Amino acid sequence: MYDYVVVGGGSAGCVLADRLSEDGISQVCLLESGPVDSNPFIRVPFGIIVVNRSKALNWKFWTVPQPGCANRPMFWPRGKTLGGSSAINAMCYARGNPHDYDVWADLGNDGWSFQEVLPYFKKLENFEPGADDYHALGGPLNVTNHRYINPLVKVFIAAGKQAGYALTKDFNGECPNGVGYYHVMQINGQRCSNAHAYLRTARQRKNLTIITHAHATKLLLDGKKINGVRYHYAGGDHDIHAAREVILSAGAIGSPQILLLSGIGPAAELQKHGIRIEHELPGVGENLQDHLDIHITCLEKTREAISLNPTWLPRGIKNLFLYLLGHRGEFTSNFAQAGGFIKSDSNLPYADLQWHFVPAVDSFHVQDLRAACKYYGYTLRTCLLHPYSRGRVTLKNTDPMSPPAIDPNYLADARDLQRLVTGFKKAREILSQPAFGSHCLREFEPGDKVQTDEEIEAYIRSRAETIYHPVGTCKMGNDKMAVVNSQLKVHGIQGLRVADASIMPTIVSGNTNAPVTMIAEKAADMILGEKEPE
Repeated sequence: MYDYVVVGGGSAGCVLADRLSEDGISQVCLLESGPVDSNPFIRVPFGIIVVNRSKALNWKFWTVPQPGCANRPMFWPRGKTLGGSSAINAMCYARGNPHDYDVWADLGNDGWSFQEVLPYFKKLENFEPGADDYHALGGPLNVTNHRYINPLVKVFIAAGKQAGYALTKDFNGECPNGVGYYHVMQINGQRCSNAHAYLRTARQRKNLTIITHAHATKLLLDGKKINGVRYHYAGGDHDIHAAREVILSAGAIGSPQILLLSGIGPAAELQKHGIRIEHELPGVGENLQDHLDIHITCLEKTREAISLNPTWLPRGIKNLFLYLLGHRGEFTSNFAQAGGFIKSDSNLPYADLQWHFVPAVDSFHVQDLRAACKYYGYTLRTCLLHPYSRGRVTLKNTDPMSPPAIDPNYLADARDLQRLVTGFKKAREILSQPAFGSHCLREFEPGDKVQTDEEIEAYIRSRAETIYHPVGTCKMGNDKMAVVNSQLKVHGIQGLRVADASIMPTIVSGNTNAPVTMIAEKAADMILGEKEPE
């Protein structure tokens, strides 16, 4: 019997396992479907190429065919190891716009305004550039500047200035809009995943049990109270019990799937699969939101060949030695070193588009490296921050080892496509600035044949992809479609909370790892605040 069982050892689960076991007394168990984060490529920032291609470390989900995207099934990579997606992502540290959290509070979620969550953002970080009103030192997650900057990234910054965009030193500071360099979740030139940040010392505690390769299949109910979890491990099913709480931190895909398999969710969905209805909760799996992303790639004039290309052997050998001898050079690059937050319409109060600039030919989530190895070039990715479209996560069948049906419902709302077209044009505008003049050979994708709005729309439908930020499927709130309340407790169920990206009622304006870490820090505080004295 444990005090707390945390389901999912990803970005949120690592935080909860650490904080809930900090007292050295409370018995905590962390269940993770994937392996221990021992693969050496996880720590090497450049190793993102390897870990994203790994079947052992990446769930490699696929969506159902998307009518708004030329009826394509879409590839959805998600981390499958301790640290979750923080072990395979691009390490960009972005909180979103302060307004995002004020919206959550305005929706009736007390305690979630920006000023109320800012202390948790500061608690989680060790901000190497220095403490100020927005940042702090001493937290477990190390946030820092890049050790290496590719020359083309500096060209992008210069082009942004030429295009009239403000330059910002900190996307998470006083001036979040404009173009600039991303801060990264790294320490000493290596990836600082949430597992490294929170479990490095916590896993040595006698009161913390971590079970990897343990796939949660069902929550154990006693009436309307959750008292444990069933999980599949080493070919068999095992039950584990929690005296105080079970915390679901399996992410925007895993958490709703586990709830549905446990009989908690929309009645029609459960009846469809012959699952006994333990508690009707219509919002489970609904409200799925994600950032859809479209790219423009230009080929570089190869007389300089300064973009990142995996096949340049002499340069690779040099940078391998730089990395091995002092964690410096190109192997410390997260690829997406710079970007921007801009408005599709100047009348908007907040940025609704985000840029990631990659000094390489960026191809299909690094699953297909043929173009990246053949060409020297650079890519500007544009994502829509505030989609109107909403999707859902449902069950394909009742097999807990089978992935769920993921339907992000991309571009179902025409306004999303209109704003992506605008974002595409703005991306082309910045890439045409004089700063790029001596570097651009030609536009590789989509190329000169795509010019009119109709042609751009067709290109977006045929080539847009996720940029890995699914949220919202167990949303926080008090309306009939809310799954958890502002304390992250599941409505109508005792002994169960959800703490991960799924609780976001609306998607944040940026990368999601930092916000998820904040959510887990705040959840741990709320849980410990209710703990009865020994």
